[in-house]
Amino acid sequence: MLLSVTQGLRASTAEWLSRRITAQGSDITLNQRQVFILPTRAGLGFGLLLILLFIGSLNYNLAMGYALTFVLAACAMVDMHMCFRNLAYLRLTGGRTLPAHAGEQARFALHIDNPGRHERYAIRIGFADANWSVRAQAVDIPANGSRQVVLETPALERGWLAAPRVRLSTCFPLGLVRAWSYWQPESRALIYPQPEGQAVPLPSFDAAFDEARGAAGEDDFAGVRAYQPGDNPRRLAWRHIARLGGLLDSSILVTKHFEGGSASELRLDYALLPQTMDVEARLSRMTRWIIEAETCALPYAFALGDMRAPAALGGAHREACLRALALFGKQP
Repeated sequence: MLLSVTQGLRASTAEWLSRRITAQGSDITLNQRQVFILPTRAGLGFGLLLILLFIGSLNYNLAMGYALTFVLAACAMVDMHMCFRNLAYLRLTGGRTLPAHAGEQARFALHIDNPGRHERYAIRIGFADANWSVRAQAVDIPANGSRQVVLETPALERGWLAAPRVRLSTCFPLGLVRAWSYWQPESRALIYPQPEGQAVPLPSFDAAFDEARGAAGEDDFAGVRAYQPGDNPRRLAWRHIARLGGLLDSSILVTKHFEGGSASELRLDYALLPQTMDVEARLSRMTRWIIEAETCALPYAFALGDMRAPAALGGAHREACLRALALFGKQP
């Protein structure tokens, strides 16, 4: 009972302290209340040295000992002031985030602006996790200038991923003290489902080609035209391509054109996947199909729940479909 109460108090205290010391917002400026400073190990050793020098000077009445002690103490005070100034009043702004797939690294762009007339040196910035000391980036920021840093964090599952808490730290100039601050940006990244690892044929891919060819028929051949992304590769007019020099120049491609037939359509429908597959497995397979269809330049229709998208191709169509997969069953 006592142990659980102690753990609860410790967790509550840690949560309160985290909120107290963390600056939150998409655009903030670090002020005096948000920058903290403590001595480093080197600083503690330096302080112990000053104490020993002062005691020795008292015992032996050494004027030069007093002078050396006070000069070194003054250097420590100047170091403390400059270290604090190196971090204070920086402006932090969240930047653009790009979507990623589950299992990849989500990337968050952050901007650091220095409105002052003094250059800021050796500022380390990174997500405040167990790997901060290894993955933190060191940047110098010119006077009245800015820097952009891109931080990465693992994307473990689909949906919206909020940016983790960011830690900024500096020991400039002498390394006797460390100033640091925490910032919780409001940025978030959209995480798409992880594509199925094993390549799976597109649904009714070959059957769709055969159906289209049979419906059109050779009697409905209407001529040739320039190849367009999404055309059936089996309808490439190789004889015409050879005459035009397309075998040496891939930009010269023509395809056979038919009239009177019904065009086939590649349809990616969540409801048509086997019911034995769980939700995440079906979403992963549809993600793989979208990637394959875009790679092969095959227009595809998309159906997921209440969403219906006609056959199309391109970045906007791909992102709309992947976004629907990422947020399926989650809060938008």
